[in-house]
Amino acid sequence: MQTNFKPLGFNFEWLDVYDPTEAELRQLADQYKLPEAAVIDCLQPEHLPKYELFDNYSFIIVRFYDTESKPDSDDIRQLTRKIALFYNTEIIITIHRSKAELIENLAKRYCTDTNMQRPFNLVCKIVKKTFETFEEPVKQLNLKIDAYEERIFLKKRIPDLLRAMYDLKRRNQVFRRVSFVSKLVVDNMHVSHRKNSYYEDMRDYHLKLEIAIDQIHEDLISLVNLYLSISSQRTNEVMRILTVFSAFFLPLTFIVGVYGMNFQYMPELAMPNGYPGVILFMALVIVFIWQWFKRKNWL
Repeated sequence: MQTNFKPLGFNFEWLDVYDPTEAELRQLADQYKLPEAAVIDCLQPEHLPKYELFDNYSFIIVRFYDTESKPDSDDIRQLTRKIALFYNTEIIITIHRSKAELIENLAKRYCTDTNMQRPFNLVCKIVKKTFETFEEPVKQLNLKIDAYEERIFLKKRIPDLLRAMYDLKRRNQVFRRVSFVSKLVVDNMHVSHRKNSYYEDMRDYHLKLEIAIDQIHEDLISLVNLYLSISSQRTNEVMRILTVFSAFFLPLTFIVGVYGMNFQYMPELAMPNGYPGVILFMALVIVFIWQWFKRKNWL
């Protein structure tokens, strides 16, 4: 499907192409003299963001967050969608696999804006808009991290917590990869267009997004380390309690073992107060161990 947004009010041609077959894309390339290498990149749905400068076009690939992605999605094809852009001083061609409201909304919003009568300015707006789509999912990641951190500190049990944090880490890795490669796109766009306010606005927003994504990465690492540390502390506490109980019962077990031996001439067997005497001795041993542990601050 093809849509030409020029009749809306743009003074240059903006051709939006979505869900093209390979044959249709080849035909479009022949008609507009699109670079062969860039057309091949358009056919790869998992392609990362990139920027290339050709003789007659600048070529950009950007990715935006797919709001229809499933909650358990954790790879770049499931979480994001691709837009390929060809542009020069006279035309913009946007190519994507399915209909994108992002493109249509931008066309309707800026068709009568006199500041958008240069293709590069509009390309900056399109690229910035793709960055903006990551704002909400990044915010949701932050909220989940804060919730997990609070429950960990309050020692509330969370089923499959490590699995949940692993899923967050996988999603954020996709965001980091897109953000990192998009930085190369932003930097390369600067080479050919300096001192442009729309470019600066796009770059500032990308920097803000990059910082937020990197902060989530650091927070996730800290959260995992915190969880493992607290889990280790709980294990150590359990082992300490078990060790204390063992220390109390070890001497008692020894005494019971001695008096459990079947010897005929054990002198204590004939004593009428032998049994209460042994019980009293065992009680004194427990009191002694208790006092000793208290002095050592082990209890």
